[in-house]
This record gives sequence, structure tokens and C-alpha cells, in this order.
Amino acid sequence: MREIVIVGGSVAAVTAADALRQFGHDGPITVLSAESHAPYVRPPLSKAVLKGAEEPESVRIAGAGEHWTLRLDAPARGLDRQRKRVLLGDDEEVPYDGLVIATGARARRLLPDGSEHVVRDLDDSLRLRERIGDARSMLVIGGGFLGMEIASSARDLGLEVTVVDMIPHLERQFGPYLAAHMTAAAAARGVRLVVEPGGIEFLDARPLAGVRAASGAVYEADIVVSAVGDLPNVEWLAGAGLDLPTGIETDARCRVAPDIVAIGDVAAVLDARTGQARRSPHWGAAIDQARVAAGALLLGDAAEEYASRPYFWTDQWGLDMKICGAIGTARPEFLEGSLEDGQALIRFRDDAGPVAAVSVNRRVPIPRLRKLAAGLA
Repeated sequence: MREIVIVGGSVAAVTAADALRQFGHDGPITVLSAESHAPYVRPPLSKAVLKGAEEPESVRIAGAGEHWTLRLDAPARGLDRQRKRVLLGDDEEVPYDGLVIATGARARRLLPDGSEHVVRDLDDSLRLRERIGDARSMLVIGGGFLGMEIASSARDLGLEVTVVDMIPHLERQFGPYLAAHMTAAAAARGVRLVVEPGGIEFLDARPLAGVRAASGAVYEADIVVSAVGDLPNVEWLAGAGLDLPTGIETDARCRVAPDIVAIGDVAAVLDARTGQARRSPHWGAAIDQARVAAGALLLGDAAEEYASRPYFWTDQWGLDMKICGAIGTARPEFLEGSLEDGQALIRFRDDAGPVAAVSVNRRVPIPRLRKLAAGLA
């Protein structure tokens, strides 16, 4: 396999390019990014970048493109699998021997005209940061991981904040125990948390001014932000036999075909342990999949399989939290500290044993958290 093309400019794409070199590939590697910015990491966009504590330069990935070719403003328009060509604009074609699809996902919007704000890429974050400068209030639709981070950042900047969701805030990601602690911290900061099981509709006003819930309640603000999930970027693959609305399904080595792999937020990767293929739109999963996919392109069946190792972190309401595993309804076991003290190391167990480990405002190495989550420490 000589020439490898990577479509996408995210951390998954950059990790894949670097991993290919580490596996010994000495042929050309070209990364095609649709964005105009150099590759960057996304987690700070809803936190430090949104608050103005960090500038765009701080999130860029150092060294990107030093050992491979990076092309910005190069969105893929199509894929010709028979001739092994990625199709760009102006009838340009980029040939490949091996292809990595890492086109990620975009923010799911609730309004067809896109008049609500979202935070998915660097431009989104900078636009919202500028808008916050002359606003007094924010309404966030979606009380999950991202929505609550945006709400926390807005509150730190002095805005009045309301967060509306159809289910209790943060429970899906953190389980009822931690979610209760986090929402209490948000309420203590003066944030209004509202559960509207019947959903909402946007007010017919321009500029957008708020929503009306099925209950009849109206929630208004200077800024309205949607944080209601994402949609995989698969439209450019129409006609290539790979486009699925729920993501590109791969085998356990991230392969779609012997010469094509898919990674990151666009990929639904088979977990050999569970027999299920699903998307895992988190930073840690993107990196793990990129390394597996690089090996699969070069080594085939001799490469390792992908094994899901859930890891994510958040910083909201003064709580810096790192999580390994899936908490669900598992029970907490305090190993160090306490939530009342403001810092803790917690392991979560269900009837079968440990399933997750969480650090709260403590410096705990990720390998240790993984071992605690797996019951190995």
C-alpha cells in the first residue's frame, strides 16, 4: 500500500497519520481537511475558548503536517471506490491506495435555518464568544454533557442561564448519583434547570428569542443555543455504498473494506466483545480507533481489534471530572476524599463488579482510572 489519503482534519485524522508513520509506512500520506483552520482539539471549545481564557492558537495540534501533507479548505465531495479516487471541488481527484474516513460529525440543529447557536467547531465557539459579549442571558436547549459545559461557561461570564431538557440533566452520561451533585452545583450558581418532557418549539421571532414548551411555559433569552447531539458527516459518500444515517459501520478493526477504514465520530465500529457496532463520539475513542485503523490498513488481520474503553472529561461548575467506564445506575464507592470536600476518587459498581471510576478535582493518571474501572486495582 503506497499512497494513503485521510479525509477529515480532526484529532482522529492526525492520530491516524502519525500512527501510520509509527507502523512504518513511508509512502505519501495526504490529509484533506474541510476546515480552514489547522487541526485542533475540540474539548476546550465549550470551556476555555468560549470563555476567552484561551485563544485559537492554544488548541491547535502541534506538529500536524510535519511528516505528511496537510491540505486545508479541501472538503471531499464524493468517493469513487472503483477507481480509488476522492473527489474534490473543481473536478479535482485525489488517488489513494488506502483510505481513512475521518469526516466526523456536525451539530444537530433544531431549526432548518440554523438561527440558533451551536458549539461544534472553532468557528462556532468564536461566534458564540463574540455574541456573549453584548448579551445578558442565554437559553440552552439540551442538558447533556455539552449543553451543561456551555451553560457553565456562560454563567462564569456573568450571563443569566436557563437549561431546558426533556429528561433530568446529565443523568444519561453520569448516572443519577453524580448528576444530582452536578446539577446541585449548577443551581447553587444560579442556573435555572428545567425539565420539559413534552419538548419545545421555537418562538416565531427574529432574532430568535426563545422557546415555548408543551406545558405552555415560555423561556426567553438574548442567546439561544442548541446542544442536542450530532449527525455523522456521510452525505459526501452518497452512491459509494458506505453512507448510513447512523454512521459508517466497520468491523472490529475499523475496516469497511481491505483498503478503507473509518474512525472517529463518523464511524460505528464493531465491538467484538459485545457484537454491536455503534458510534462513540468522544475524544478518547477517536484516538484509540485511529491507532487500530492505521494498523488494519498496513497489517490486515494481524492488527489488533478495537476494544471500547470509554473515557471522557468535563469541567463545569468548578468540578474537573475525568471518567473511565460507563456509570449507568451503578453504586458509588469512595476510595479517596468526598464530594463534600470538593475532591474525590470514586469507583462505581454494579452487581457484577466495578464498571467505572471517576476523579473529581484530583490529579489521577488515566491508566490508574482505567484499572480501577476494570477492577484491576
